Amino acid sequence: MVTAAPFLMFEGKAEEALNLYCAIVPASRILAIDRYGAAEAGPKGSVRLARAEIAGLEVLASDSHVHHAFTFTPSISLFVTCTSEDEQSRIVQNLGEGGGC
Repeated sequence: MVTAAPFLMFEGKAEEALNLYCAIVPASRILAIDRYGAAEAGPKGSVRLARAEIAGLEVLASDSHVHHAFTFTPSISLFVTCTSEDEQSRIVQNLGEGGGC
């Protein structure tokens, strides 16, 4: 089954943000946090990918290891999880057709 979830990108504050959201929004909780290890792309211990449930909606977040002109992306992304490479290729090909929405 293909799934999609909102994806939030931070520069070093992903866990702090998700903890805040979970503290103030009822029926919310951190589901999992995967962290960068030593000698990986991001700083050791920073969030590679976190999953939280915010009022019943699964939300994904990460700490970007690339420096940006912002600390929180001013856009929103959807993180699409596919069950196979063929499914992923089909989705990417169809979304990329014509180069726009």
